[in-house]
Amino acid sequence: MTWSIIGTIAALCTTVGFIPQIIRGIKTKELNDVSPIMLSLLLFGCSMWLVYGLHLRDIIIVLANGFTLSFVSTIFSLRFLYKYKGK
Repeated sequence: MTWSIIGTIAALCTTVGFIPQIIRGIKTKELNDVSPIMLSLLLFGCSMWLVYGLHLRDIIIVLANGFTLSFVSTIFSLRFLYKYKGK
């Protein structure tokens, strides 16, 4: 097994892991239990990984962190929307 296969599997697992949270949030319209500090750190970290991947021209790092960034941004946006929509 080559390292790129291992990297691809790891990237898929860590990226797809956010999808159940998005689905649950859309169904329940509730994301108050998701920490905004954690989401902020994830947004920053994924942004840095994305820049790093672009620098290395590593498509696995770029795609994984690009998708993760979009998923985390979605969770953050839904959390904000649901929290303030009810008020």
